[in-house]
Amino acid sequence: MKVIEHLEKAKGKPLISFEVIPPKRGGDINQLFKVIEDLLPYNPPFIDVTSRAAEIEYRETPNGIQKKVIRKRPGTIGISVAIKNHFNIDTVPHLLCYGFTREETEDALIELNYLGIENVLAIRGDDLGYHKPIPEYKSQNRFAYELVEQITNMNKGKYLEEELLDAKSTDFCIGISGYPEKHFEAPNMKVEIERVKQKVEKGGHYVVTQMFYDNKVYFDFVKMCRDAGITVPIIPGLKVLTLKSHLSNIPKNFYINIPEELSCEVLEAKDEHVSEIGAKWAAKQSEELLINGSPGLHFYIMQSAKPIIKMFKHLNM
Repeated sequence: MKVIEHLEKAKGKPLISFEVIPPKRGGDINQLFKVIEDLLPYNPPFIDVTSRAAEIEYRETPNGIQKKVIRKRPGTIGISVAIKNHFNIDTVPHLLCYGFTREETEDALIELNYLGIENVLAIRGDDLGYHKPIPEYKSQNRFAYELVEQITNMNKGKYLEEELLDAKSTDFCIGISGYPEKHFEAPNMKVEIERVKQKVEKGGHYVVTQMFYDNKVYFDFVKMCRDAGITVPIIPGLKVLTLKSHLSNIPKNFYINIPEELSCEVLEAKDEHVSEIGAKWAAKQSEELLINGSPGLHFYIMQSAKPIIKMFKHLNM
């Protein structure tokens, strides 16, 4: 089932979805399955599986420092299919611009279509320092709206290769990203909203936001989107704060603000109490979002369900 169908079906009821990351290269998928098993009591209608492009590592060897290109967390497609088949939960694999040619993207979409995956999230991805050489006879999506357009074209039966123009159309539900505190490369919120609108006009069916800790930025973001004529569902993305180091790491890596009230409480607390503070804050956020009409809640889980389990103990659903 498509994400937008899940949203329509869930009207009036809380819809809780999650996002996980593939195991590290050579890791064990059973560890990821254990995380998902812990999430099953919350009846997630779909689970996102992130993707990561190749990056450069510098390693010290007997012959000196050597540069190595590596994908640390491969397997997004296979893991998405495994989760769907093992748990009977729809999955949303992430597709990236960075690190992949349009031809590789088309192959990935064809494979996902073969395997019965109906949803994808189209994002530009992070620049991890490795710029993959693109041969002259191939091309690359530079921006997320171009990736959305490519997927939309395949939904219309338009493929890159001439001989595939009569191929069967795909039918992907396309998710896109939104940044309530703006993407760090956007000069202001006006440009941020314009970029979201561009992705919707190219075929995006719904928006999932970057994480935030102040609900006001989400409500303001939704209003700006609606004022700009963006009518698709906008799902808030949340992450439970669990460590004092998150007060510096999260703003540094995701370019978002931590409210003064939350940061003061965390700084004054003992280390062992921080996760409880974060859980209560996320529960309070969740309740306010749902009461005020949020179409659902999307939690960035990554590698552990423990923060979410703690949060749900405080959440009055």
